[in-house]
Amino acid sequence: MAEKLKLDIVTPYGHVFTDEVDEIVASGSEGEFGVLPDHVPFLTTLKIGMLTYKKGSETGYFFVNSGYAEVGPDSVTILADSAEKSEEIDLDRAQEAMKRAEERLKKAGEIDEARATAAIERSVARVQIAEKKQAR
Repeated sequence: MAEKLKLDIVTPYGHVFTDEVDEIVASGSEGEFGVLPDHVPFLTTLKIGMLTYKKGSETGYFFVNSGYAEVGPDSVTILADSAEKSEEIDLDRAQEAMKRAEERLKKAGEIDEARATAAIERSVARVQIAEKKQAR
């Protein structure tokens, strides 16, 4: 029986994070899911959102920009388009990006709505995750 999970987060730009953790919660395309040691294996797509891990009394937060999660009994591998630790997110920059995306979305018909909506989803998630960093 595994007592910890190995969490690996990888993007096309390189390896972002590796650690042994107690619990993982992520935003799957079908909804949020949690993983504990000895979880049944599965593969799922990820949507834009937050990935949280717990290690002892510590909680870590990542912004994940879509991708895949491969869950095994003693490991979780995240293959993401991009990922950022909460500590690395510039809150002011994320808030400005959210304002720009909201302004673009108001110009319906003139812009690619799907692209603008995705930009809002990314910026809202980044702001929420950056705020968690400041709350600690």
